[in-house]
Amino acid sequence: MSKHTLIGGGTGFIGSHLSKHLAKNGYEVTVISRMPGPKRITWHELEKQGIPSSVNSVVNATGQNVLDPSRRWTPGFQQNVWNSRVNSSKTLSQAIQAAPQVKSFVNLCGVSLYPPSETKTYTEDDQGVNYDYMSSLCLAWEEAARSGDSKDKCSIVRTGAVVGRNGGMIKSIWLPFKLGLGGPMGAGNQIMPWIHMHDLCGLIQHLIENCESGVFNGVAPEIVSNKGFSQAFASALNRPCLFAVPEFVVQAIFGKERSALLLSGAKIQPKRTLASGYQFKYPDVKSAVAEVVGK
Repeated sequence: MSKHTLIGGGTGFIGSHLSKHLAKNGYEVTVISRMPGPKRITWHELEKQGIPSSVNSVVNATGQNVLDPSRRWTPGFQQNVWNSRVNSSKTLSQAIQAAPQVKSFVNLCGVSLYPPSETKTYTEDDQGVNYDYMSSLCLAWEEAARSGDSKDKCSIVRTGAVVGRNGGMIKSIWLPFKLGLGGPMGAGNQIMPWIHMHDLCGLIQHLIENCESGVFNGVAPEIVSNKGFSQAFASALNRPCLFAVPEFVVQAIFGKERSALLLSGAKIQPKRTLASGYQFKYPDVKSAVAEVVGK
C-alpha cells in the first residue's frame, strides 16, 4: 500500500522537517497551507472537498508560534494562538470521519497541562490540569483532536521544546550563546521538557506505521533543568554559560502568561512512547545538542 501523509502546518518549523523526513522514508506528502501550490491543498479546499482519497495518514503540526518576541501578548494574538491549534485540530478530526481510508491521525499538542511539581514525575497516565492559559489551551486542543468519531485512529503527542536547527528555541538562543553571552532563563532550576527534532519526526512515523492511538509524551527520557540544558548547549559550542536572563526581563518581553513556558516546567517521562517500541536516537541532552551544533 502506498504511504501518503497529509500534514497540517507542513510549512512551519516542525512540519517542514517532518515533510522531509517522511519523503526520505518513501512517503508521498501533501501539505495543508493557506496558499495553493504543488503538493498542497488549502484549508478552504479541505473543508469543501475533504481529504484526498489517496491519503492514508494525517498529521497536525499547525500552530501560531507562541514565543514570537516580535508579537505582543494582546487579546488578538492570544486568539490567533488558540484558534490556529484548536480549530485546525477540530477541522481535521471531522474531515477524517468522512475519510475511511485514513488509518492514522497524529495531533501534536503541548505539555503545559502537567503542573510543575517538586516531587511528581508525570507519565501519559496523568490527565492534566487546567490551571492557567497554556494548560487550558492544551486541554481544549486535545479535546478538539478527539472531537470526531475517529478517536480509535487518533494519537496525541504531548510535545516538549523541540530541539533542532533553523527554528524554535535553538534559533532564538543561538546568537547570544555563540557570542558567549548565553545562560539560563530566570533562576534556571525550572525543568525543561524537550525532544530532538529527529526523534519527534521518528516518533510520528512510528505512530503512523503502527496505527497507535491514545496519548504519547513527545519528550526525551532525560529530565533536565533549564540551567542544565543551557550549560550543555554552551559547552557544545565551546562557550561559557554565565549570563542568566532575569525573570523580570523574560516577563517584560513575553508577558506573564507566555513566560510560564520558559520559567516553569514539569518532570515528564515518555512511558507509553517507550512501551510502544519507539527507540530514541537522542535520549540525552549532550548527544542532542552535539548534533544541533554539528559535532
